[in-house]
Amino acid sequence: MRVVGAVAAPSGDAGDLARAKAVLLEQGAGKRRLGPEALRAALVDLHDFWLSSRAAAIGLTERAALVAVGALGRRELAPWSDLDLVLLHDGRKDIDRLARELWYPLWDAGIGLDHSVRTPGQAVQVAATDLRAALGLLEARHIAGDPALSEKVRAAVRQSWRAGIRGRFDELAESAQERWRKVGDVAHRVEPDLKHGHGGLRDIQLIDALAAAQLIDRPAADVQAARTLLLDVRTELHRLAGRAREVLHAQDADEVAAALEISDRFELARALSGAARSVAFAAEVGLRSARNALPRRGLAALRRPPVRRPLDTGVVEHIGEVALARDASAARDPALVLRVAATAARTGLPIAAGTLHRLADTAPELRAPWPRAALGELLSLLGTGRPLVDVVESLDRTGLWGRLFPEWGAVRDLPPRDRAHVWTVDRHLVEACAHAARLTTRVARPDLLLVGALLHDIGKGRGGDHSEVGESLAVQIGHRLGFPEEDVALLGRMVRHHLLLPHTATRRDLEDPATVTRVVDTLEGNVVLLELLEALAEADALATGPGVWSPWKRTLIHDLANRCRAVLAGEALPGPTPPSETATALARTVEADGRAQVRLDEGDPAVVVVAVPHRIGSLAAAAGVLALHSLEVHAAELATLGDVAVFTFTVSPRFGGLPDPALLRSDLTRVLEGSLQLPEALARKERDYAPRGPAVEPPAPSRVLWFDDEATGSVVLELRSTDRIGLLHRVAAALEECGADVRWAKASTLGASVVDAFGLASADGRGKLGLAERRRIEEAVLAAAG
Repeated sequence: MRVVGAVAAPSGDAGDLARAKAVLLEQGAGKRRLGPEALRAALVDLHDFWLSSRAAAIGLTERAALVAVGALGRRELAPWSDLDLVLLHDGRKDIDRLARELWYPLWDAGIGLDHSVRTPGQAVQVAATDLRAALGLLEARHIAGDPALSEKVRAAVRQSWRAGIRGRFDELAESAQERWRKVGDVAHRVEPDLKHGHGGLRDIQLIDALAAAQLIDRPAADVQAARTLLLDVRTELHRLAGRAREVLHAQDADEVAAALEISDRFELARALSGAARSVAFAAEVGLRSARNALPRRGLAALRRPPVRRPLDTGVVEHIGEVALARDASAARDPALVLRVAATAARTGLPIAAGTLHRLADTAPELRAPWPRAALGELLSLLGTGRPLVDVVESLDRTGLWGRLFPEWGAVRDLPPRDRAHVWTVDRHLVEACAHAARLTTRVARPDLLLVGALLHDIGKGRGGDHSEVGESLAVQIGHRLGFPEEDVALLGRMVRHHLLLPHTATRRDLEDPATVTRVVDTLEGNVVLLELLEALAEADALATGPGVWSPWKRTLIHDLANRCRAVLAGEALPGPTPPSETATALARTVEADGRAQVRLDEGDPAVVVVAVPHRIGSLAAAAGVLALHSLEVHAAELATLGDVAVFTFTVSPRFGGLPDPALLRSDLTRVLEGSLQLPEALARKERDYAPRGPAVEPPAPSRVLWFDDEATGSVVLELRSTDRIGLLHRVAAALEECGADVRWAKASTLGASVVDAFGLASADGRGKLGLAERRRIEEAVLAAAG
């Protein structure tokens, strides 16, 4: 019996093959655990040995051959990969018997199998008509039988692939782009598809196929390193799951990272992002280069080479790409790299791979301060909006962006720490800059808005408060770019205070004069800075993820900025907003008949006004009924008119449209009367809308922060938690049971997370809450948040 991969090789019984595979996978406790690369090699050896032994035992020797394609053909077999096998023959009469005696034992052992039986002519024919089959046969590897037959088919398929690539290229490119659209990026997905995603293993096979057609070179070293990492992660994912898995779920990432001796899932995500971006860039450049290298035939071969059309100084268009003019020199022209980038973004044309590599080899670092032309080209690039994203990716993958901004290394491929963000930190910065480009006409200093958006999170990944760290880095970069001293200081303060407006608007009482005064004092009365921060807040939110920039958030930030402008202009702030006519009318109706009243205004955002007899638990009841009808509460204004409590909720539907106000009133009445139990009803609704499928990652622990409001004497309780249906209802009930007087409430939903702020006073009306009382309230709120 032969020893393969530290285990005894199996006999001709496929059950032995399955048991030997299980031994390999179980190695660990007390045994040497194979690393992912060694495990793949052992699995390949194991299957090769069984298949070749079985082939010899059944007489598969002459005029027939067994070849492996797919993962086994590439020697990339993960623990639960299917076997992709092709049985070749040149007309053997007993080929059906050979096939049965090969396939049936594997099926009986429960081993996944994709199989076919072909003559050489049939194999070449199917490769000529079926793209998936062609890509598999390009990777065919002889296992057993007649090696000359295997080599004949392999050589014929490769020759056919090279000869027919011109007619098949569009199908190849379109299938890749369709897959990218459907699956998304490996680099930027919280749960990436390692095999099919943009930048995944399928793209490496695409690059190999283009190289087999002799259109591009073999993958470079960075792509080969990326291949190894992607395969290692996939191997450990299979081993952990005990089945075939291509998507790395968040709850598995820490275990996979530990198996690969990576510190945690965040470092794993960063490594995967860098690897996938290298692969994605190579695949995109490979497709463009291959298209330009397609052989020309007929009249097309007689046409003159494409003309190099001038686009800018030292920059031309050549065969649909931005390239360098023949006499262009980065050593003599410091702005050339940025001019090429800005031209590409402005025209929508990609930068030629050769141009990127030539610039990477010859462009020197720009000395501080940058020449004015270089800064001008940078601002031109940043102002192009969406086209900026792909251009920066091209520069970054070839080392040029890091040469311009050495500080970028700390945020490159850095995964976000909160789930509201959908991009890595570096991509988020570029996305924010792209959104800021649409807002430049709103501000007096569009140049600072663009650079500030690009740098606002540059302090992340270095420890400490990223806004404070980012300020010093922004000042450093501003000096290098050549901005005047006063502009450098303003740029630094933009980065330092980029969260001031959104945090204040969504977590504080804007009708409290002290709130506005604090913001104005922080800005030191600088109107230009206020204008820049308002635009930056919008760009930052839009670049964070879907739903983060909402009509409610836009209204709050605009309201806060206008109040700050009024103070800076010496105007009096408006006094407290009196109860609306709707609130007053509803309160009178409640006083007259003692029953709850509800009014719904279908604006943008929508507003629900609820009036009920004043009593403990009424806020929790109203918030719970809104949650029961799938309304997400963004803000709540609370007032007492006589013996009537009036709540004004700013809301939006979680899904579907707005409910019928009559149904809201009916359910609220039932809750207040005790005939509808909200906790049970909300629990049922939460179960109905709970995620299906694989187990979700446990939510992050909730946290409570306290802040003092000087003007009113009240305090602000800020709850940071994971969003749940009915969360506001549970927290409001906990506050009311503790006897806290809730004066106002705001809820900010950021993806799967929420930040809820409550202005509180003690029940005796003295305002200040003592330490013991705060601790008691905090414990109750955390228990309610779950």
